[in-house]
Amino acid sequence: MSFLQLMMKKKELIPLIAFVSFAGVGAACMSVYSLFKTDVIVNKQKNPEPWENVNPYEPQKLFTINQKWEPVEELQTVKQLTK
Repeated sequence: MSFLQLMMKKKELIPLIAFVSFAGVGAACMSVYSLFKTDVIVNKQKNPEPWENVNPYEPQKLFTINQKWEPVEELQTVKQLTK
């Protein structure tokens, strides 16, 4: 019995399969999205401190509302002196 024949015979499974499929695709998409974030380390030998290369002017969240960031001058001078 094929999948489509089973779906036509048992119509009550259609919403269940739809919701489970939607949740699975959503989880896979969120996993791939999270792996490409700048603070995730997949290869520690290549880039051990990726958080140093994060652009503070680019939003890092999935959704931001009225978020503006200005660098603190004292911290920037300390960061330049320690390098």
